[in-house]
Amino acid sequence: MDKVTLQQLQAMKERGEPISMLTAYDYPSGLLADQSGVDMILVGDSLGMVVHGFESTLPVTMDMMVLHIQAVRRGVKRAFLVGDMPFMSYQASRDEALRNAGRLLKEGNADAIKLEGGIHMAETVHDMVQIGIAVMGHIGLTPQSVSAFGGFKVQGKSIEAARKLIEDAKAIEQAGAFSMVIEGVPAKLAALITRMVNIPTIGIGAGGGTDGQVLVMHDILGMFDRFTPKFVKQYAKIGEAIQNVFTTFHQEVRSGAFPAPEHEFGISDAVLNEILTEIGDTAH
Repeated sequence: MDKVTLQQLQAMKERGEPISMLTAYDYPSGLLADQSGVDMILVGDSLGMVVHGFESTLPVTMDMMVLHIQAVRRGVKRAFLVGDMPFMSYQASRDEALRNAGRLLKEGNADAIKLEGGIHMAETVHDMVQIGIAVMGHIGLTPQSVSAFGGFKVQGKSIEAARKLIEDAKAIEQAGAFSMVIEGVPAKLAALITRMVNIPTIGIGAGGGTDGQVLVMHDILGMFDRFTPKFVKQYAKIGEAIQNVFTTFHQEVRSGAFPAPEHEFGISDAVLNEILTEIGDTAH
């Protein structure tokens, strides 16, 4: 299949064709996601929690993101690959934001970057787009601001908050973003925002009225059990299956059932006997 492009993603919105997006964090997950046929793959800073075991996404660094994007890229040939800008890699200054965004494309070989924020990030988005960096926005529940929100709470439920989200979405679109993630927003509000902007919206916990959907790979596979958001659908319990395999391996090693003869390499008796004679092992 041909590589997915920005133009194809925009055409999908215009046709009303849903866009699928998954996270991936290493070569094998990138390869499997790409072969599944999903349209977009996100190397999200959620890797801080599901891969590195942090309590939040805040400790994730640029070097970590570059390394993971490089690994995923080696497995991704067709899907459109987006890399997350980690916390404080783009908020402090314009120059730092542009330099770090460039690293994700130049060193990581991502197709685009994603950053969180609405109106207050519009100028940064504009500056990135002006120098040829494709930008995906992210509004609503933005995990890098979870402390300021007081936890993982649905956004946009009051009239003031709903208005602010609409303004954020318009600002990100006008700044030149090619798409935006809408996270943790009431379904009807997310659908309204989707109708009000001309670029694709990708929902996560935002109902079925967005142009596409994204979920974290570890969540849908049942591999991350610290918490499971309401909006996640577990398609399998791979984590439980993996643990069962590990337990069986441990038990078979202890019992001597593994390795069995079929897992071993042979040597001729003549060679072995000669070696044993040379080393003076007469007990055999």
